[in-house]
Amino acid sequence: MAEQPEPGEPAVGPESELRGVDLARRALEDARAAARAAGKSVGQGRASPRTGGVRALRGRRRGWSGSGPDDRDPQLLGALTGKLAKGRGWSGKVAEGMVFGQWAKVVGEDIASHAQPVSLENGVLSVQAESTAWATQLRMFQSQMLAKIAAAVGHGVVKQLRINGPTAPSWRKGERHIKGRGPRDTYG
Repeated sequence: MAEQPEPGEPAVGPESELRGVDLARRALEDARAAARAAGKSVGQGRASPRTGGVRALRGRRRGWSGSGPDDRDPQLLGALTGKLAKGRGWSGKVAEGMVFGQWAKVVGEDIASHAQPVSLENGVLSVQAESTAWATQLRMFQSQMLAKIAAAVGHGVVKQLRINGPTAPSWRKGERHIKGRGPRDTYG
């Protein structure tokens, strides 16, 4: 059998024609021999998971995650968007959007079928009722509605309700008009 060359020297002879797995094994043996010559045993000198790399950035514990939940598991979209909104300071705007987006869940199907939110400015929610009777009923239940809204979207998002009934038709047509009752005074 031919003499094996020192690590780092090119192989000469029949071993120089190694291919595939044999060539890889030979390269691994050479690397191990070079590491031993440098004074390190194989497996030492590696950075621990806490000192660098992706694991250090994530701050996870060492080892396998096991069968329990892990931060690498798929997450629900709602939870991720909640974290994003909280991290960027959008929580107030998201809560305001929930008042409009989930109105039926917040106040109940019965109220939602007869009244719709119109605007939310400085904690004052404007609600448009479908009739004057519904507007009167909603004004009587205003404190209960505020409690439901606060429970659903958080305290301080809606501080006051402004409930409006339907608007009457306007007789005002065009740019120019006359003060007073206008054409209605000639009806008879």
